[in-house]
Amino acid sequence: MKALGIIPARFASSRFPGKPLADILGKPMIWHVFTRARQALDNVVIATDDKRIFQAADALGLQVVMTGTQHKSGTERCHEALDIYEQQTGQSFDLVVNIQGDEPLIDPKIIITLVNSFTETTQIATLVRHEKNWENLFDPNVVKAIISPDNQAIYFSRTAIPYLRDIDKRQWTEHHVFYTHIGIYAYRSSVLRSIVKLQPTPLEQAEKLEQLRWIENGYNIKVSVVDYLGIGVDTFNDLQKVISMIKNTLNG
Repeated sequence: MKALGIIPARFASSRFPGKPLADILGKPMIWHVFTRARQALDNVVIATDDKRIFQAADALGLQVVMTGTQHKSGTERCHEALDIYEQQTGQSFDLVVNIQGDEPLIDPKIIITLVNSFTETTQIATLVRHEKNWENLFDPNVVKAIISPDNQAIYFSRTAIPYLRDIDKRQWTEHHVFYTHIGIYAYRSSVLRSIVKLQPTPLEQAEKLEQLRWIENGYNIKVSVVDYLGIGVDTFNDLQKVISMIKNTLNG
């Protein structure tokens, strides 16, 4: 199957405005994400609604498209970017991989794993990791996942699930296998074009998790378990950590 990687990139951010253009050793963060994604996929494009990001990406020779400002999610932006890119290139794609634009250290191998997880019946795919840190189970910013024996998503929550009764919370990970979500998705192009038409659902609105909208509407989400700890950049301090890690890698 032919896959297109799309990296949604917005300039506005409450905690870190202009984050895609944050400098990392002489290159903007979006360049690092794009470069790593290209190690996994032949076709990658940045999708932005901001001229500053568009101009910076274009000047570096990166594939980039300008999308509208009306989108409420990266999924919606991916949908428009898919249509634009297919029209511009004359190509058609079976899959779209929605790649977070704030993970400059993303491992290309997890993108390959995600694409390779598709079977004939897979509509949407994502990744989780086995969570061994009990504190993460009770952090609402860390999304937890429940999956079926055949690796289909049952539910995602900001709450620790399942609840282990009569067991000290600090020991939960010793008594049950918990999974936390890695925020990267792949969709069949036809499914992407369908799910953007769906209206918000009660569970999605309660948890503020878009993927619950798809589950509530009957779409299947294939889940692969990977040994990967993503490092997203949400703050300036996160950026400094990433820069230090890259420097250590280069010096090592």
